[in-house]
Amino acid sequence: MRVFVTGATGFVGSAVIQELLSAGHQVVGLARTDAAARSLTAAGAQVHRGDLYDPASLRAGAAASDGVIHTAFNHDFLARDFARFKENCETERHAIEALGSALLGSDRPLIVTSGIGVLPSNRTVTEDDGFPTGPDASPRVATEEAASSLASRGVRVSVLRLPPSVHGDGDHGFVPILIGIARQKGVSAYIGDGGNVWPAVHRLDAARLYKLALEKSVAGARYHAVAEEGVPFRDIAEVIGRRLNVPVVSRTREEAAEHFSRFAHFAAIDNKASSERTREATGWLPTQAGLIADVDRPRYFEA
Repeated sequence: MRVFVTGATGFVGSAVIQELLSAGHQVVGLARTDAAARSLTAAGAQVHRGDLYDPASLRAGAAASDGVIHTAFNHDFLARDFARFKENCETERHAIEALGSALLGSDRPLIVTSGIGVLPSNRTVTEDDGFPTGPDASPRVATEEAASSLASRGVRVSVLRLPPSVHGDGDHGFVPILIGIARQKGVSAYIGDGGNVWPAVHRLDAARLYKLALEKSVAGARYHAVAEEGVPFRDIAEVIGRRLNVPVVSRTREEAAEHFSRFAHFAAIDNKASSERTREATGWLPTQAGLIADVDRPRYFEA
């Protein structure tokens, strides 16, 4: 297949490209900058210039493909302003709509990326769980709302949900943020008893699932890229504390707001998630290191 990939030079997207190329697919990656274009060429992919804020470029890339994998998302809110999160989610909605509009009337698959974190936190969630609605729903549900809208119009779209921690070399997500906070504060903290859990997956295992989801694509399917159903947050904090040689401490929810600042919401995530149906449907079998073993390496703590 000729596969159009957005987020093609990102942490997850770059692994997806290698997985697709290894399977014999032709890959066209979206590139916003010259540096991204050079990276794609070096990886063996073709280059399509454009970005998430240019719907015409997204439509053109999708129109010239046999299938689309959408991994791009603007994560600048993690390093800058968490208030931008909702704005970035709406940009995501428009990007998915643009990609899907180019696939209307065809049977070409579109795989979009959502997050386990949008689902309820009071039980083990599965692929059967739909996205929540209403004023208390995470802005991130915009992804699944857009996918649902496209599906109602006949687009062969499916959703792949990533867990809070997608780990591996090059990680610049939640765990590195926690490491940075621990360095700054001089302690590695967890909230309460630290029993809240984060599902996790290695980026290479996630990439393999994207390929399988594309090849086996079922309209309306939801896939969970979950290798570990729930890693206790305290275990993560303990690895960080030991590696940085700082105390590991508990913080109340009130204290957590000061300690973690804008990241407090993410530190409190408690999302146990299953991927049993995904494995049955696709044959996916994670083989990479688990989160704790992966983080417990010098590579994660290089300045």
